[in-house]
Amino acid sequence: MGRISINTKDISEAAKTLQAGDKILLSGTIYTARDAAHKRIFDLIDKEEKLPFELKNATIYYAGPTPSPKNLPIGACGPTTSSRMDVFTPRLLDMGLKCMIGKGGRSSKVVEAIKRNNAVYLCAIGGAGALAAKCVRSLKVIAFPELGCESIKELEIENFPLFVAIDCKGGSLFEV
Repeated sequence: MGRISINTKDISEAAKTLQAGDKILLSGTIYTARDAAHKRIFDLIDKEEKLPFELKNATIYYAGPTPSPKNLPIGACGPTTSSRMDVFTPRLLDMGLKCMIGKGGRSSKVVEAIKRNNAVYLCAIGGAGALAAKCVRSLKVIAFPELGCESIKELEIENFPLFVAIDCKGGSLFEV
């Protein structure tokens, strides 16, 4: 079976049909956010302040890219361990987040929130940050620049190879 091409603007509809194990090529806009950025996002939510990007139908990539080499938009940008964001994820999904990209399994609370919100969790290949970087067409820091690699970045990606790890029905690559 080949890979399914999906644009992030269509992720909400696509999530309803994807199944754990599907191979996809993702293109469009994604946002990087790791632990420190998630804490800052929650501070903004709790203060009812404007978020750096619209959560509705958004895709968050759990990554902290390395500095950009000369003439490239980004350095290596491999996934970080997703379970570190599990404390934040159900609330973000309930607020409209539709897709997360990372590596490793998720908690039962996250799986329930994925199902409840018809969302999807995708996995990138750990240790392949240089490969992932080849899919990035542009990078713009949009929030918390003082966090360095953990700042929130808006990435435009093209044909980023990923696997559906947890689908909207709760199917998972992590269950044996």
